[in-house]
Amino acid sequence: MSDRVYNVLFLCTGNSARSLIAEAIMNAEGKGHFRAFSAGSNPKSEPHPYTIDLLKSLGHDTARLRSKNWNEFALPDTPQMDFVFTVCDQAAAETCPVWPGQPMTAHWDIPDPAAVTGSEAERRLAFSMAYKMLSTRISLFLSLPFASLDRLSLKQKLQDIDLAETASSAPTS
Repeated sequence: MSDRVYNVLFLCTGNSARSLIAEAIMNAEGKGHFRAFSAGSNPKSEPHPYTIDLLKSLGHDTARLRSKNWNEFALPDTPQMDFVFTVCDQAAAETCPVWPGQPMTAHWDIPDPAAVTGSEAERRLAFSMAYKMLSTRISLFLSLPFASLDRLSLKQKLQDIDLAETASSAPTS
């Protein structure tokens, strides 16, 4: 891989769980080759407490994690994104800002752990499952041979990551 650092933006509506989890994973696993950010179309006032608890328990740095509006990343003085991933259906269906530099985009369908009801254990399990799904997708993404893929092939591989992971995590009958 080259010395280039790729900027990655993860989007979700509330920017309180899935996109923040993805940001933390990518910043840890990207090993300096990827710098991750997250944002939402309608961000919550702060990250979900279970998001922070989970990430801290897994050794992630949460000091800079905050919920923020995706318009922060459409400004001329913000880092130019190379990749933009939506991680919730609602954000994927919204009209996103125009991202400078025409980054590669893809949708990774991750169920919203913040929407799960039930006992505390069930709710925390939903956050752990979202973490696992995002970690798997990010691992697949990081294993792509970026230098040898043209733009169209790379775009297809980004979409295939969601399809492959969704199929492998689907319940069998």
